[in-house]
Amino acid sequence: MENSGIKDFKTGTTTVGLIAGESIVLAADMRASFGHIAYDEESKKLYKITDRIGVTNAGSVGDSLAVIRFLRSQARLYEIERDTKITPKAIVTYLSNVLNAHRYYPYSAQFVLGGINKGPEIFELTPYGGILKRDKFAVSGSGTEPAMTTLDQNYRKQMSEEEGIALAIKAVNAGRLRDIYSGGVSVAVMVINNKGIRELSDAEVQKHMPKKGLKP
Repeated sequence: MENSGIKDFKTGTTTVGLIAGESIVLAADMRASFGHIAYDEESKKLYKITDRIGVTNAGSVGDSLAVIRFLRSQARLYEIERDTKITPKAIVTYLSNVLNAHRYYPYSAQFVLGGINKGPEIFELTPYGGILKRDKFAVSGSGTEPAMTTLDQNYRKQMSEEEGIALAIKAVNAGRLRDIYSGGVSVAVMVINNKGIRELSDAEVQKHMPKKGLKP
């Protein structure tokens, strides 16, 4: 069969999520890669689903955004029909069903989803709908190895929210340093707790950035 001329371009990212006390911290690099091209250095990779659930995306931007639209609309419908907040477990089950239903022509995307129910909960989802519940941290993207190594070496139970933010930034920076497909102008950070969701300003992120270059 003759090649159509369409190439599969490598994309990449580094995203992490971790439990810090009663909070979830999600963080991601900001580079969108397209083959060997750093296509965008300020790409968004953290998304609010509800006021207590957020998600990171790795992989195809188009596929990721389509799935995120599904999640937001389903969460809203669920809350209207039941007059109650959707839980992270419920939304992650819905996401698993969406991904699994397309396993023969899969969405080229991987997600880390975190939220608050009775306490903080965090999940990884494979492109085929596999659910992996994590009790410490979750990682996705091409920068997984250096980020996971950083988390393995530094994560501890009952970290404060501020300590969790610093560690999440450190882990993403490890990916930015060692993975050529990760990078961007900074690190994006989202914090989820009983008060809701907030995205850190660049000034807040910079307080935790390494003093010299990208050294983790």
